[in-house]
Amino acid sequence: MVDQQSVSASQQVRSGQSKDGNVDQPIDAWKDDIATGSSASVDSQDLTLAEASELSLADIERSRSHPLQWVAYAVAVLAAIIAPYWFGRMLAVQHTEWVVAHISIFQPQGIAFIAWTVTVVAFTGLAMMIVESKSWLWRVVFIIGLALEQLIAGISLLKLSFWYSTYVVYGNSSNLVNAANLGIISAGFAVAVYAVVFVGLLVLIRKDSPLNVLTRSWASFILFFAIETIALLIVLFGGLLSI
Repeated sequence: MVDQQSVSASQQVRSGQSKDGNVDQPIDAWKDDIATGSSASVDSQDLTLAEASELSLADIERSRSHPLQWVAYAVAVLAAIIAPYWFGRMLAVQHTEWVVAHISIFQPQGIAFIAWTVTVVAFTGLAMMIVESKSWLWRVVFIIGLALEQLIAGISLLKLSFWYSTYVVYGNSSNLVNAANLGIISAGFAVAVYAVVFVGLLVLIRKDSPLNVLTRSWASFILFFAIETIALLIVLFGGLLSI
């Protein structure tokens, strides 16, 4: 009798029945519920982590933007444009003899070269600041070059028709400041020519053409300096300094 009851109990357990004859939940279904519950929990955790990661990325982007730094840099650029030019014009008008005494040690070609170099440095800093946007070195180079260019422009009373105004202020020494104006203007015109040529190359040259190498960054910089050099040579040896 005892053996029969043991066998009957074991059969009930194997079949998923209790002693009172009620049918329990099958083991396989119980396992499925556990698996489903675990996967739902994992999905919920993944969603929470994803949301947390998105927030952290947004915070990182905001922390990298540094709007106050850009505002301060914009103010510095405006100061580099206004203050040196004003100071240079003040020297030209109120301390003309002092300016003439200090620039008379240079030849017109040397003054034109200095003005051209400073302007090219400013344009190069601007270009590299755009290419290397995360580097502050080129931003500083741009501001320094811009400030020096504006100082020279103020001293030489820069404008497109500058010959009359420089002669009124500097008299017979006006050819020296005229050379500075020609150096700055030649560098500016060379940038305009370079922009037209480079855009033309981008439009006319196909991507699968061997000439597409001319649109690479290093090739564009070589083209930029080549055009700038040609502009300088025209100023130095084209007879413009004798006008």
